[in-house]
Amino acid sequence: MFDCLIIGGGVSGMQCALVLGSAKNKAFASDKKIGIITHQRASHLENALFNNVLGLSAGTLGKDILKESKNQLNSLYAHIVQIEKEKVLSIDKIEGVYSVKTNKNTYTTKIAIIALNYSKPFTIDGLNNHLIPHNKANPAKDRIQLENKDHFITDGLYCCGTIAGHRSQFAIASGSGAAVATDILTLWNDGNHTKVHDKI
Repeated sequence: MFDCLIIGGGVSGMQCALVLGSAKNKAFASDKKIGIITHQRASHLENALFNNVLGLSAGTLGKDILKESKNQLNSLYAHIVQIEKEKVLSIDKIEGVYSVKTNKNTYTTKIAIIALNYSKPFTIDGLNNHLIPHNKANPAKDRIQLENKDHFITDGLYCCGTIAGHRSQFAIASGSGAAVATDILTLWNDGNHTKVHDKI
């Protein structure tokens, strides 16, 4: 049983995981089991080149970010379970918890965060009722998003990045993932608004 399971290892999902991981020494988060399903074979990062992102050296390749972010998460916050080479097939809510079925396993989690891209087809069963046309993409591209209010879909279910209705811009996706993470930390901290920064 996970307390929080992130589905998607792109920019928004990994940023969400890093922020959640950085709260490991906080009393309200120290006992939480967090996981991320990093399957991203269709990630738009695979072919991306970044010259306009604060903090990234010009010429940084998206495929390198995908690899390095997994290493960073494992190095700094090894308590977060990284689940690789598994594709999510369905998400169902059963007796108050989410059952996440992949092509290899089934996981249960109290909170599920969808951090996938906005391309069709959307192949995860159980979320179709939440799908709507993307509000900030070129209509000709026929992109989709999950209907949400400030990343919140329904009890225990969140989304971030382009699937939450944001534009496909690195800084926006990263900020979206961080925003969801701080919302989860606030929830775990009994509603007290929470952010996490390391200090020198």
